[in-house]
Amino acid sequence: MRLAVISDIHGNLAALETVLADIKARGVDSTVNLGDCVTSPLWPRETFEALQSLSLPTVRGNHDRWIEEFPEDRLSSAGKFARNALTAEQRLALHSLPPQLRLEDGILACHGTPDDDTTCLLEESLDDGRFVPARRDVLATRLGSETTARVILCGHSHRQAVVQGPGECLVLNPGSVGCPVFADIPFAANLEYRSPHARYAILTKRKRGWQVELLALEYDWESASARALANNRPEWAQALSSGYVKESE
Repeated sequence: MRLAVISDIHGNLAALETVLADIKARGVDSTVNLGDCVTSPLWPRETFEALQSLSLPTVRGNHDRWIEEFPEDRLSSAGKFARNALTAEQRLALHSLPPQLRLEDGILACHGTPDDDTTCLLEESLDDGRFVPARRDVLATRLGSETTARVILCGHSHRQAVVQGPGECLVLNPGSVGCPVFADIPFAANLEYRSPHARYAILTKRKRGWQVELLALEYDWESASARALANNRPEWAQALSSGYVKESE
């Protein structure tokens, strides 16, 4: 069994199309989406429609939830752009996605942690907002009883990682398909250098366990950057074309 794992598309249709083409070329059996599908100043509605046509098993991310729940003054600029781009029915469809999925072979899919879509599973936040790998005790607490799962798939932090957790539980974050840095967060300029590549992962079941491929693909990120710039979001444009947000002067 070969399972493609995608997450955090954030309305980047150009990156999604490249990833989907690569998945098809590799002959993967199925694909699961870990959420945060459309929120961005890019192509929210077009991305929603592309995903809707695929009918992938999909977990609800925090932004998929917030786009329906939050009042206007609590939404980020990207959230407001996405809300205005979608119909009421499309927003409700995102909000109605399940918070977690249990797949075959003991695989649990979630967005953040198994019971919290706003907490990163594999990272801890420092006071300046930077992410560092979570300590073993922190990871064990966040997993709770889910350490009995054979594999846990998570997203949210936009960072690719593979960890052998407690109870021999494999934890995989495929990285972000379309958003190396979420430019609306106040500490985005303090994050480490990243890259603009479209990221996903392939999980393969072997006789002795699991094999993981972490993939980082080139795509036309200049078109995504240009789209953000056309929508008056220069910080998003820089993040998409470079992988980092410049500190304000």
